[in-house]
Amino acid sequence: MFDNLSDKLNSAFKKLKGRGALTEKAIDEGLKQVRMALLEADVNYRVAKNVISDIKKRALGQEVMESLTPGQQVIKIVYDEFSRMMGSSHEELSLDGKAPNAVMLVGLQGAGKTTTAGKLALYLKKNGKRPYLVPVDVYRPAAIDQLKKLGSQLDLPVFQSTQEMKPLDICLAAERRAREEGYDTLLVDTAGRLHVDEELMAELVGLKTGLNPAEILLVADAMTGQDAVNIAGSFDKALDLSGVILTKMDGDARGGAALSIKAVTGKPLKFIGVGEKSTALEPFHPERMASRILGMGDTLSFIERAQDAVDQKKAEKLEQKLKKNQFTLEDFRDQMASVRKMGSIKELIGLLPGVNKKMLSGLNIDEREFVRIEAIINSMTPEERRTHAMIKGSRKKRIARGSGTTVQDVNKLLKSYTQTMKMVKKINKGGMRSLRGMLPF
Repeated sequence: MFDNLSDKLNSAFKKLKGRGALTEKAIDEGLKQVRMALLEADVNYRVAKNVISDIKKRALGQEVMESLTPGQQVIKIVYDEFSRMMGSSHEELSLDGKAPNAVMLVGLQGAGKTTTAGKLALYLKKNGKRPYLVPVDVYRPAAIDQLKKLGSQLDLPVFQSTQEMKPLDICLAAERRAREEGYDTLLVDTAGRLHVDEELMAELVGLKTGLNPAEILLVADAMTGQDAVNIAGSFDKALDLSGVILTKMDGDARGGAALSIKAVTGKPLKFIGVGEKSTALEPFHPERMASRILGMGDTLSFIERAQDAVDQKKAEKLEQKLKKNQFTLEDFRDQMASVRKMGSIKELIGLLPGVNKKMLSGLNIDEREFVRIEAIINSMTPEERRTHAMIKGSRKKRIARGSGTTVQDVNKLLKSYTQTMKMVKKINKGGMRSLRGMLPF
């Protein structure tokens, strides 16, 4: 996401950073490029105009004109204004009222409400909540069954509603059940339509009145660009939204909706969907996103992903194994799995500061290679995983057959493993802590 915008902004900033002093004309030329980049990213025209005006006012002030590094100061101002445009800081869900608190998920058909309900439930569960999924889309065929199936896959409780029930009756019955069972958060997956209409809004207003939800979140498709912003305006007018969740952000290279939605509607973007995995829902942090857009990376998000993926006790045990040169192929597989939990390798590299975007775009990482490695190690006996030196010709053939790979693939893995172990031997004990939980990458 934001790849095209980042490239164009970096091109504009390169010219500004190359100057020892900045004139008003130079600032105007640079900001003209920034404005064009925003418009090409499908940012709302009025939003782009206002943010450029605010940047220019500050850029012509003393903090830039009298600076020894005026170009860097302008970039800092752009970062500040982009953050402010998107909301300045992350806004948490307001779930501190008397339990159970209801969260209504609303939006058009096809935006990803049901999938998002499952992702949000997992996120809340990870953060100490007891969510209860409530399907109230009694119109779309199999919509209720879809959420029930998703709940079963993710080990999440789902209220057993039927298409014969009325939406508000479902919500009130689920609320009573939640109190009885000790669930503290209702996630209400409402019906959608292919377009905004009076019938849809009337039903949602009725649900809001009867349920009195703590949060009403619009789920919108980021790929629709400014249409998502316009849809947010329509739903907000009828329901007074508390926030927005943008899905499919990983497929939106422009990002105009994410940049515009807070400035146009006044409602915060609270979460973004960044993939198909059940864990691919991230809290939206405007300041971190501004940093990503400007090519500064997102170290905090990288650290948070690492903390989620790595078990502290296992990491400490691994450190001791590394120090004693007891790191086995089984450990190699487990650490690879931990890194993969954090996201795709290319995506993780993109979160690191100072990574060249052009280099990243040309980086071709075959994620299937990790699946092959895991299959090869799983095809080994426990003894072979612990003592790789015993894996000779006949064993390699058996492992290759069992994993659906070739002997060459097995040799490649063993070579990679032995090289890793040689590297570990060269690292002194003081450097071990930096490797904790991160091998083999």
